[in-house]
Amino acid sequence: MTRRITNMSRAAALLMTTLHVFSARFEAQKKDKGAAAVEYGLLVGLIAVAIILTVGLLGDELNRLFDDVLSELELAVV
Repeated sequence: MTRRITNMSRAAALLMTTLHVFSARFEAQKKDKGAAAVEYGLLVGLIAVAIILTVGLLGDELNRLFDDVLSELELAVV
Protein backbone atom coordinates (compact mmCIF):
# COMPACT_ATOMS: atom_id res chain seq x y z
CA MET A 1 0.00 0.00 0.00
CA THR A 2 2.79 2.45 0.81
CA ARG A 3 4.42 1.63 -2.51
CA ARG A 4 1.30 2.76 -4.34
CA ILE A 5 1.10 5.99 -2.35
CA THR A 6 4.75 6.72 -3.05
CA ASN A 7 4.28 6.20 -6.78
CA MET A 8 1.16 8.41 -6.71
CA SER A 9 3.08 11.07 -4.78
CA ARG A 10 5.87 10.98 -7.34
CA ALA A 11 3.39 11.24 -10.19
CA ALA A 12 1.62 14.13 -8.46
CA ALA A 13 4.93 15.86 -7.79
CA LEU A 14 5.98 15.41 -11.42
CA LEU A 15 2.63 16.76 -12.62
CA MET A 16 2.80 19.76 -10.31
CA THR A 17 6.39 20.50 -11.30
CA THR A 18 5.50 20.30 -14.99
CA LEU A 19 2.53 22.60 -14.51
CA HIS A 20 4.68 25.06 -12.58
CA VAL A 21 7.34 25.13 -15.32
CA PHE A 22 4.75 25.71 -18.05
CA SER A 23 2.96 28.41 -16.08
CA ALA A 24 6.28 30.18 -15.43
CA ARG A 25 7.05 30.14 -19.16
CA PHE A 26 3.63 31.53 -20.04
CA GLU A 27 4.00 34.28 -17.44
CA ALA A 28 7.36 35.25 -18.93
CA GLN A 29 5.77 35.47 -22.38
CA LYS A 30 2.96 37.64 -21.02
CA LYS A 31 5.50 40.01 -19.50
CA ASP A 32 7.37 40.21 -22.81
CA LYS A 33 4.15 41.02 -24.65
CA GLY A 34 3.41 43.79 -22.19
CA ALA A 35 6.89 45.23 -22.67
CA ALA A 36 6.46 45.14 -26.44
CA ALA A 37 3.17 47.00 -26.14
CA VAL A 38 4.85 49.68 -24.03
CA GLU A 39 7.66 49.99 -26.57
CA TYR A 40 5.18 50.34 -29.43
CA GLY A 41 3.31 52.97 -27.44
CA LEU A 42 6.52 54.94 -26.95
CA LEU A 43 7.33 54.70 -30.65
CA VAL A 44 3.86 55.97 -31.59
CA GLY A 45 4.26 58.86 -29.16
CA LEU A 46 7.67 59.73 -30.58
CA ILE A 47 6.34 59.66 -34.15
CA ALA A 48 3.43 61.89 -33.12
CA VAL A 49 5.81 64.41 -31.56
CA ALA A 50 7.97 64.38 -34.72
CA ILE A 51 4.92 65.02 -36.91
CA ILE A 52 3.70 67.84 -34.68
CA LEU A 53 7.13 69.51 -34.68
CA THR A 54 7.50 69.15 -38.44
CA VAL A 55 4.08 70.61 -39.14
CA GLY A 56 4.73 73.37 -36.62
CA LEU A 57 8.06 74.32 -38.18
CA LEU A 58 7.03 73.93 -41.82
CA GLY A 59 3.35 74.87 -41.46
CA ASP A 60 3.65 78.36 -42.92
CA GLU A 61 5.73 77.16 -45.87
CA LEU A 62 3.30 74.33 -46.57
CA ASN A 63 0.39 76.74 -46.40
CA ARG A 64 2.09 79.06 -48.92
CA LEU A 65 2.89 76.11 -51.17
CA PHE A 66 -0.73 74.94 -51.20
CA ASP A 67 -1.93 78.50 -51.82
CA ASP A 68 0.44 78.78 -54.80
CA VAL A 69 -0.76 75.47 -56.20
CA LEU A 70 -4.38 76.53 -55.75
CA SER A 71 -3.84 79.85 -57.49
CA GLU A 72 -2.02 78.13 -60.40
CA LEU A 73 -4.90 75.66 -60.74
CA GLU A 74 -7.44 78.48 -60.74
CA LEU A 75 -5.48 80.27 -63.48
CA ALA A 76 -5.22 77.07 -65.53
CA VAL A 77 -8.99 76.47 -65.36
CA VAL A 78 -9.93 80.02 -66.36
